Amino acid sequence: MPPFDIRVPAVLLRIDRNPFHHGTLGAVRSLGRAGIDVHLVADSAGSPVRGSRFVCRMHPPPAADATAADIALVLRRVAARVARPAVLIPMDDASAVAVDRMRDRLAPRYLLPPAPRGLPERVADKAELAAVCASAGVPHPPTLVVDGPAQAAAAARRLGLPVVAKWSRPWLLPAGSGLRSTAVLRSAQEAQALCRRAEEAGSRLLLQAFLPPGPDRDWFFHGYVDRSGTVCGGGPGRKQRAWPRAAGLTAVGRWTPNPAVQSLAERLTSALGYRGIFDLDFRRDGSTGAYHLLDFNPRPGAQFRLFADGAGLDVVRALHLDLTHRPRPAPVPLPGRTFVVENYAPLTAAFRGGAERAWHARDDLAPGAALWALWSRHAARRLLDRVRGAASAPAYGTRVVRQTTRHDTNPLSDDEKANSR
Repeated sequence: MPPFDIRVPAVLLRIDRNPFHHGTLGAVRSLGRAGIDVHLVADSAGSPVRGSRFVCRMHPPPAADATAADIALVLRRVAARVARPAVLIPMDDASAVAVDRMRDRLAPRYLLPPAPRGLPERVADKAELAAVCASAGVPHPPTLVVDGPAQAAAAARRLGLPVVAKWSRPWLLPAGSGLRSTAVLRSAQEAQALCRRAEEAGSRLLLQAFLPPGPDRDWFFHGYVDRSGTVCGGGPGRKQRAWPRAAGLTAVGRWTPNPAVQSLAERLTSALGYRGIFDLDFRRDGSTGAYHLLDFNPRPGAQFRLFADGAGLDVVRALHLDLTHRPRPAPVPLPGRTFVVENYAPLTAAFRGGAERAWHARDDLAPGAALWALWSRHAARRLLDRVRGAASAPAYGTRVVRQTTRHDTNPLSDDEKANSR
């Protein structure tokens, strides 16, 4: 294991209320196993992560509707309790954007990568990402931003149906609205109806050409860009199973060498001058073979532990080593390594030996032990909510699909099984 500066704690910040965000547990364990004190600022009520022996201390999170000033106040209070400079790691897009906006107010209490100001918000914004890809020469599905119902209908016809609809800033979607970050629309009328909810959504609606899913088409790349601009701590992975099927988050992933995906990731981060942890999602176009970037997440991806290598390095460890000016070991890639999320792929988890599991770990038993009881109650609540809400479902009938940033955890929605990301 590389020599960490264990005098410097880590503070993990997550604003979204997903109690089953396994990436948070992965970060807690990775840093805790290295001897680093891990402070978690998140709503983990009803979450298995609360029981991890690697959590040094839990801290109350910001309110769901917190402003940047509110979040800064929470983080300053945490800093006062920690009482020494700490590495700060946002665990969702909302946190990454907020932390970037507050960089000056958080220094010197927190250590952060020297990313260009405003870049996390720019790459997380789905409308901005198309322009980012165009400037870097990275393929991206044709995308149109629409400003009204008539324009939405025209754009849907121009792109061809079905079409993918995305809210440009999904972290602003209000809880309980029924709005999803991404949907497949089957008609121009659906596009018009969804566009009328733009004010409620809090950001612009964009329509994107639909890339059909298929075998070997969904890929991701996780990495950390250090102060020198070197990409490390991750690699390319292939989604073997998704939840919901063919459309959702990675339930089973495999570390799979892919020079084309690697090259695109390095080209994009270099062109942007990006620094820090990132998670990219790609879909290969079945007709051209080109890998199109679907999402750029300026924080750890939920399955980042897939890329824990033979030298004990992953993206959160690479970040801590870099910001504390400690040497990083030479990478020891482990292609073929597999990562399984037990609540989304229970049979695979049961029968595939050697895979890293999201929740179960021999040196940290409590989260895995708590998972199934908590998940069963969660699934039952979601089913009940679905039954109660069936009568009031939107008339336009969009088929909702999984947001590629993978925060939503509805395990029972048939609408999420549309064949797109």
